[in-house]
Amino acid sequence: MFDHILLAVDGSDHSLKAAKVAGNLARLSGGTLHVITAYDELPGYLGEPNLSKAIAERTQSAEKILTAALEEVGDISGECESEYLEGSPAETILRDAKTHNADLIIMGTRGRGEMRSLLLGSQSHKVLSEANCPVMLVR
Repeated sequence: MFDHILLAVDGSDHSLKAAKVAGNLARLSGGTLHVITAYDELPGYLGEPNLSKAIAERTQSAEKILTAALEEVGDISGECESEYLEGSPAETILRDAKTHNADLIIMGTRGRGEMRSLLLGSQSHKVLSEANCPVMLVR
């Protein structure tokens, strides 16, 4: 069925629902689950001490998001790992899916960047249209 599932989360209600679905699928398939959260890279012009502060805040936020998602996933029999990545969220998800040979990408339909998505296009839409494997969008 699905040996390698990639779950992309951003802390939104939709992504937490996606985490629950991913946990259920991982339990059914016995596959591995890779949970990621991605942020756009911080601009280098922030300078110190602002850059260090922004990095610390972002790391803390990512840890909270991943912890909440893993709680929704629950216990699975297969391997489960999580990580925080930097880069455009859609690009990062697509790259990570290739790197980990994902059989399925699971993510929420709308994340925290809803206002930006009205102007630039949805991250989930970009993943859906460019992924090399099935994509499940959860509401």
